[in-house]
Amino acid sequence: QVQLVESGGGLVQPGGSLRLSCAASGIARSIEAMGWYRQGPGNQRELVTTITSSGNTNYADSVKGRFTISGDNVKHTVYLQMNNLQPEDTAVYYCYAKTISIVTFGVVDAWGKGTLVTVST
Repeated sequence: QVQLVESGGGLVQPGGSLRLSCAASGIARSIEAMGWYRQGPGNQRELVTTITSSGNTNYADSVKGRFTISGDNVKHTVYLQMNNLQPEDTAVYYCYAKTISIVTFGVVDAWGKGTLVTVST
């Protein structure tokens, strides 16, 4: 089973930047993809961005051109660089990993506990 630990959240002013990190640990046959979801006040959890093990990326329209996801396969860590942050980006950001179980060879979704990003003056 894979555990995910996020870091890097905090308070930032509109137009500012933050970098989130997510480190994966534990045992899996493979990690097929990692990414970030977020849940703002009163909203459902939504996809922000994902990156596959081969480096293919996908972004929500709301963050295209402002957010960049990258990964380090050696460190099993994924990063989210967030630029030009706006109040509507305020949310708890959750790290996600699509893993393949070493026992069942089935897909197992892993989630971090989340890190809060607040964009405010």
